[in-house]
Amino acid sequence: MSNNITKEIYDEHAASWERRKPNSLSDFTGRPPVFDICGDVSGLDILDIGCGEGYCARILKSEGARKITGIDISPKMIELAKNQDQKSGQGNTFQIGDGQDLSLDDGMFDLVLGVFVYNYMTIEEMKRSHKEVFRVLKPGGRLVFSVPHPAFPQIKSSLTSPFFFDFNGAGYFSARNVRNHGKIFCRDGKELPVQMVHKLIADYFDSLGEAGFNSMPQIRELGVTAENLGLDPEFFGPVNDIPLHMAFSVSKH
Repeated sequence: MSNNITKEIYDEHAASWERRKPNSLSDFTGRPPVFDICGDVSGLDILDIGCGEGYCARILKSEGARKITGIDISPKMIELAKNQDQKSGQGNTFQIGDGQDLSLDDGMFDLVLGVFVYNYMTIEEMKRSHKEVFRVLKPGGRLVFSVPHPAFPQIKSSLTSPFFFDFNGAGYFSARNVRNHGKIFCRDGKELPVQMVHKLIADYFDSLGEAGFNSMPQIRELGVTAENLGLDPEFFGPVNDIPLHMAFSVSKH
């Protein structure tokens, strides 16, 4: 059910996500810190779950990754990713796929990336995905993923730019595992529909532990930076000094 909903949303709005430079709020506040967490990717084999139109894959390949495989539930997004890759000549591989059931061999990847993909899955679906990620990672490999900060909708309940989720009055605990609709805005004026199946912070730890990750995940809480404010205070100002996203990094030992 979640797959169908996500597929429909991204098939319908795929063209609005296509970009060659940062545009949406999270392109500035969420993705750069994730790339920083990934560290030196030179020579790495990387799996990008929920790759969309290939934005993150293109950046990581330009930073020296050896091979990137991107999967996404949306055929339209995969079509865009392939078209962009053909233009760039990077040689990335993109295919329609489900992060809960990876049609890939064991131990293939040094790094698995999941940028704003687990917010579309229920807790049960995320647990299945994390088990699959653990399986396809090489020993010593890492999973790096980001999600909307679980506290964000409680701190910013107004349905205004540049980012919001509508919890319909539900609280932090009562909204658990419920799908909530929202929007994230772009500096060029576009408004992109997004969704968040709300999870508690403990749900992420529990899921990783059940999957087999037995080391403590590293966590970063992400928000607007001074650089963001200097670039465009009108756009970033309304969400300054509040938690927007969380990023996790955990290794397979």
